[in-house]
Amino acid sequence: MPRKPLRLATCLAASLALLAPALITAEPAHAAAKRIRLGNSADVSRGGWSGPAYTMNGSGGVVPATMSKAIDAIRGGTGTLDVVVLAGSAPTSGSATPECDAVMPLAGVNSCTTWTLTSRSDGNNSAANTDIRNAEFVYFAGGNQCDYADWKGTALQNSVKSVVAKGGGSGGGSAGHHVNSAVVYDACRGSVTSDEALYDPYDPAITFTTGMFAWPNYGNTVNDSHFVSRDRMGRTMAFVARAIEDGLTSGGAAWGVGVDDGGSLFIDRNGRATVAGADTFVVLGDHRPERTDPDRYLTYHDYKIWRLRPGQTYDFKNRPTCGHYLRSIVNGVPDRDLYSGTPVTNCG
Repeated sequence: MPRKPLRLATCLAASLALLAPALITAEPAHAAAKRIRLGNSADVSRGGWSGPAYTMNGSGGVVPATMSKAIDAIRGGTGTLDVVVLAGSAPTSGSATPECDAVMPLAGVNSCTTWTLTSRSDGNNSAANTDIRNAEFVYFAGGNQCDYADWKGTALQNSVKSVVAKGGGSGGGSAGHHVNSAVVYDACRGSVTSDEALYDPYDPAITFTTGMFAWPNYGNTVNDSHFVSRDRMGRTMAFVARAIEDGLTSGGAAWGVGVDDGGSLFIDRNGRATVAGADTFVVLGDHRPERTDPDRYLTYHDYKIWRLRPGQTYDFKNRPTCGHYLRSIVNGVPDRDLYSGTPVTNCG
């Protein structure tokens, strides 16, 4: 039986709470919203667009291969479009606009505007929302997905939705990948490891935001990032079990979508996803967990897992029933070889 890992951060937080009156004197003022635009100063004016299209990246940076596909799909191969990058914090080194630096050399780009928005109230910034609504693609940068989840209920949420609704697109990397799923692991109470999540799928650090975005053909999903490099299969399994048990998804099923560092999914208007850069894993739970309770080891039999290598596809509109391998969690202990298996082919 596994032991629950020590949560140093929790212990430190409890200790600091006792000292809080002496240590905390005032809340620092947040930085003002910041705008940097590259490319043409005027937005493209056009009657219609050919999307929606999406990019889902395992790490924070733009992946040119999938971003180019999204741009071409949205503009129908002709003309140019405008991109907005949303960031909850400024880069700590190098360029102030790393995502736009990668976007601007791509064919079909008229402009790329980075907005750094550091508070919930910035989600109602009128200039930022005007830029978003006038854009054809919105890219959420890496960072902390809790910052993005905090924009739920602001004007920004509806502005991003309007971009997709007019045939544009949305996407992001790392934290920006998380916020584009139907169920968002928001990390608002800190991050959780696979061992911690399998020991207790109701660990206090496992919190979700729902109702942020509901992209066509991408329902009932919960995204995860840095997937293999940070060994996140176990926690995605716990997220899937929780989503089903708590009724966060419909039909008694949930799909985890884990993208590794350097990997990216391009998803077209018909829900067909193509993998680039590094492997992606789709983890389906299609029944209630055998056991998922607070402070109890997770037990869930027969997750269906698709390992998708660069160039392979997955149809999110007509989700496959074959080509997966099976893995289980019993009393918090996962099967061996979670990241590989022999695909089932006789699905009936």
